[in-house]
Amino acid sequence: MSNMSNIAIITARGGSKRIPKKNIKEFCGRPIIAYSIEAALKSKCFDEVMVSTDSEEIAEIAKKYGAKVPFLRSAETSNDFATTRDVLLEVLSEYNKMGKCFDNMVCLYPTAPFITAEKLRRVLVSMKKKHASLVIPVVRFSYPPQRAYVLKDGFMKFKWEEYRNSRSQDLEPFFHDAGQFYCYNIKDYLACNGVITDKIVPIELPELEVQDIDNEQDWIIAEMKYKLMKGETKCQNI
Repeated sequence: MSNMSNIAIITARGGSKRIPKKNIKEFCGRPIIAYSIEAALKSKCFDEVMVSTDSEEIAEIAKKYGAKVPFLRSAETSNDFATTRDVLLEVLSEYNKMGKCFDNMVCLYPTAPFITAEKLRRVLVSMKKKHASLVIPVVRFSYPPQRAYVLKDGFMKFKWEEYRNSRSQDLEPFFHDAGQFYCYNIKDYLACNGVITDKIVPIELPELEVQDIDNEQDWIIAEMKYKLMKGETKCQNI
């Protein structure tokens, strides 16, 4: 990646209703945001690793683990209706004002402890090799969606009757966003105002290394999966 400049942007708003202080809550002994920061730093792929936040507390923790926080979010990108796209466009604009431009950006979520330096290196290599506009980590649906049931008048019916007798291995695999990070070609991103629909390349992840964390039960499951991923019998610092 020597001839490309890359920025890692970790989006970490202060407010969290379902899990209080979710972005800095302790996960296996450390604030959960630390995992995203350290993966980005250890990858050695980025000219800048920064955290976009509206919280002074998050900013201090982010800086403790090695990230930069050159500015806090504006009021417009700190409310409940602001999108990740709004945040990323603001970050790019602020860096442009400072005279700093980049070729690629990786948006990392602060509650994704399964991100590793190796995955980030893979995604940036894939971005360059395939001339992608966007590279995303995905995970395969564990059960074929084509065999789904739906409720009709209180009774279960096949959504797609034509797949009733199909073997699972004969069905096209379906994937969903792993919800961990996104790698964008910045020129393409700005050209479509952050709505990329073409030249999207996947990086498939195993189900063990993917977990949405929306409530306390999810948090417990994520810690269990993390320990399995690391081959540990108990949570410990890495």
